[in-house]
Formats: sequence, C-alpha cells, structure tokens
Amino acid sequence: MKSQILLSVSLLSIALTMNADLNAASIETKSGRPNLMLIISDDSTWRDFGFTGNKDVRTPHLDRLASQGLSMTSMFTPATTCSPSRHALYTGLFPIRSGAYPNHTRVYDGTKSMFTYLKDHGYRVALQGKEHVGPATSFPYEHIGGKNDDAFEKTREFVTRSKEQSWLLVFASNDPHSPWNRGPKGLHDPAKLTVPPWLHDNEKTRQLLADYYGEINKLDWQVGQLMAILDETKQADDTLVIFVSEQGSSFPYGGKWSVYDNGIRVATIVRWPGHVKAGSHSQSLVQYVDVPPTFLEAAGIDPSTIDTGCPDADGNRGFDGRSFLKLLENPGAPMRKYVFSQHTTVGINGYQAPYPMRAVRDQRYKYIRNLAPENTYSIGGIHKGQPIESWQEDAKSDSKLAARIDWLFHRPGEELYDLQSDELETQNLAADPKYQEIRQRLSAELDQWMKQQGDQGMPTELAAHSRQPGRSQPQPNSPDSKKPTPGRRKKKQASAGAEWTSAAQMWSTPWEFGRGVDGSHWCELHKPMNVALCSRQLPVVRHRPEAPVAQGRNV
Repeated sequence: MKSQILLSVSLLSIALTMNADLNAASIETKSGRPNLMLIISDDSTWRDFGFTGNKDVRTPHLDRLASQGLSMTSMFTPATTCSPSRHALYTGLFPIRSGAYPNHTRVYDGTKSMFTYLKDHGYRVALQGKEHVGPATSFPYEHIGGKNDDAFEKTREFVTRSKEQSWLLVFASNDPHSPWNRGPKGLHDPAKLTVPPWLHDNEKTRQLLADYYGEINKLDWQVGQLMAILDETKQADDTLVIFVSEQGSSFPYGGKWSVYDNGIRVATIVRWPGHVKAGSHSQSLVQYVDVPPTFLEAAGIDPSTIDTGCPDADGNRGFDGRSFLKLLENPGAPMRKYVFSQHTTVGINGYQAPYPMRAVRDQRYKYIRNLAPENTYSIGGIHKGQPIESWQEDAKSDSKLAARIDWLFHRPGEELYDLQSDELETQNLAADPKYQEIRQRLSAELDQWMKQQGDQGMPTELAAHSRQPGRSQPQPNSPDSKKPTPGRRKKKQASAGAEWTSAAQMWSTPWEFGRGVDGSHWCELHKPMNVALCSRQLPVVRHRPEAPVAQGRNV
C-alpha cells in the first residue's frame, strides 16, 4: 500500500513536472512570437512632439513611450503623401516599384504585405482607423472599429480574443490631419506659442498652429489608451510597439508634399521590454520599407525568404527593405548609407501641372532633383487657402518673405544641402564648385535607385492617374482642365515611344508642355528626338496584367 502511494506520488510529480515544462514551453513559444503593434500618426512633422524637442505641444504619453524604448532619429518615408507612404510601410517596397506612388493609389495586383505574411504564419492581423491602401487582396486585415479610430472597446476585444494566438495590430490615427478640428480647444494659447522658424509668424499661423497642436494632443491621448490596454491585459511585455509620425504637416514648409526633411523625416519610437534599452537613441539611417522585414524577423520569419509578388526592374522579388532588429540591441549599428524619396504631383487635389521630385540623402547631405523646374508647382494643400494667403498679404511689404513664398512655387532643377550646417535646407549648394563631387556622387546614387525601381521620371509622373482607382479622369485644376503653362508653345503630336539609356539622360532632356492635337491630352516634347509623349499613349511604368479595378481600402 505504501509503495502504491509512493508510486502514485511519483507519477503525480512527474505529471506536474511535465505539465510545468509544457507551460514553460508554451510561454517561451509565445515570447518568441511577440504581438506587434504599429501606431501611425497622420500628417505630423517629426519635430512637433515633446520627445523630439517641441516645448509647446503636449504629448505626455508619447514622451513616456520614448523614455521606455528606442528613439530612432533618422527614419525616413519614401513618399510625401499618406497613401504611398502607407503602402511602402506595409509592403516593404518603394512606391514606384509597387505601383503605389501617387496619392489615393493601389499596388499592383499580386503584391503582398506584412498582413499577408504574418497571417500565413498564424498571426491574427487587423487595422484600426485610416486605411488608404488597396487592393484588399494585398492587405488581408480585419478592419476593426470602422471609421471611428477611437473605438477602443474594439481594440480590447481584438487583442484579448485568443491567448494562444499572437497578433498584429496597425492603429492608423486620423490625427493630426487637417482641418484640425478634432483636438481639444483652448489647450494652447496662440499668443504664447513659439512659432517654428520654417513658418511665417502671424495671427493666422498662430491660430492654426494651436489647432494643429491640439490635434497632436488628441493623437497622444489615443496612444495612452493603447498603452493602457496593453498594461491592463498584461500584454505590454510581450508586445513590440513601433510609433511613426508619417510625413510632415500640411503647413507651407511643414513638410507634406515636399522632399525636405520636414516632409520625409519621421519621428519613430520602438518599445519592446527585455529587448530594447529604455531611453536609448539611434541615428542610423532607416526607411519605412524596413518595418515589414523587422516585424517578420521579430516573429521568427526569415525576411530573405519572402517573395513580395512584385519584382523590381532587375527581376528581384524580395523586399526593398531590410530588418533593423539589430538596432534594438546595438543602436549604433550601421544600416543604410543612403535613403531615398519621391513626390508625385499628378493626381493631388488641385494640382495644376506635373512637378515630380526625387531625393537621395546620406547622413550629412541631401540631393534633390526637380524634373519640371520650368513649371509652377501648385496644389490645393499648401499653395491655396490659409495660411498661405495671409502670408502672401504680409509679403507685399516683406521682400524676404516674398522670396520664401516664391520658392514654394518655383524651384531649380537641382538642390543640394549640407544638413550639418543647414538643417532647414535654405542654402542651395548645387551650383557651388566646392560641392560638385558630392552632387555628382548623390546624383549617381539617385540614378541607380530610379533604374532599379523602374522609375522613368516624367513618363512615370504622367502615368500616375493609371494608379488611382476611380481617379483616372482629369481632376479639377489638373493639366487636362487648364490652359498650358504660360510661355509654353503648343506642339504637334508626333510618334510616341521615346527611350532613354539612363535616368540621367532622361532627366537632362529639355521638356516642353502643351496640349495634344485633340486638345484634351497633356503632352511633352522630347526635343532631341522630336517625340511628343502624351498621357493617352504613355505606358504604365511596368506592364502587369491586373484584374478589373475593384473597390480598394479608402482609395
């Protein structure tokens, strides 16, 4: 009897030990597959947070998050508007390669995203808030909360639905996107604000700045709600959180619709308890396209094995991005030597003429190429309405302000900046003989990137409408609904099909703009070859068979 009792006790002890081992293994497996949360602001300049040095705006929750994790001070978006930025952030592909390069766009059919890969590997995937991507087959997430990004009861339900399944949640806020009417009123006194040096200081600017800061405070409150949910559900230690500020605000020189640093530099925080040193900083160059490979590697998936479904111009099917997971342990580790960005004007609300921009940046210098410098850059966002109209009124008696405003509309073909001594990019060094070697080096890097992406420059710009579902017809104030730019001669239509052996050759070609012979299509004349390229005849950058355009996600 005694021996039976001892045997039973021994068997029970073995069973308990085995069960404990199984539980430990389960916990270890769960900790090896962290939950993933990506929080995206909407049109906020990277400088406009407490943790990045702004002393007026109130962001206590984001400041706390930064103190708990890694602040990445050299993250860059490859585009200057919401839709192409988000497509890059989710796919790990630069915008022109994926086809999602104008605003209100979609990727080529068959392109995959981090939602696809993580869902295929057992993750539960969702997006809450602003979508702005398509087609739905490329982004197979559950959309929670509908259009209400404050539906945090839906957030809690999603993250607690299953204790056994790791999850990816993208929280895409609508704040602080203009018209800045969602934030708390009266939080900031316009008269007491310090107006940033890139903005003109007047009463209208101060009032709008107070409203904008209020909406950043609203965003900060949302971050606080998300962190509280993680704490209350005891998932904070098992969740890798990344916050990004997106492209800049819609103030003139706030950054949006430009490739200056206010437009493409992104405030970024990474928190992952036990993996990231609290209060650390990294200056290593990284890009939005590096986020999907990072999430995959954190989830135990080898990014190098991924077929994105969208080859580049050389036939490579892997990511444009690379994992920055090593920065979490070694913030000083090198990542990229160069970062790149592009801006497409065709298709933007209120645009008047093509005005494509390309940029390359290293740790110190930035080179910008404006492909249609003879045109006037004019869109609805920064060139019309307030505050620009109040600035123009003040500029009647302020020649320095007048020159600054003119730069918003007219820029040279090349720009070069020493960001070490000229952080706000106001001293163009492109024509300075002392900087020609730097200009040529960066120009060559930009050529190589454009070639790899299948970027044809101006033809790519004019094909932008083909990448906008439901927007293929000329928009109000577009070239097709306006007279040609003053000073341009109408040209007879000639045969299409001009080709270039390099991006540099294409860019260096003189262009003129006019209407086609039927008066309805915007054309370009390639002078040396006497070839007119019309929007009707322009090929899409890369021909790929696609299904009929279906309803995308917020496109």
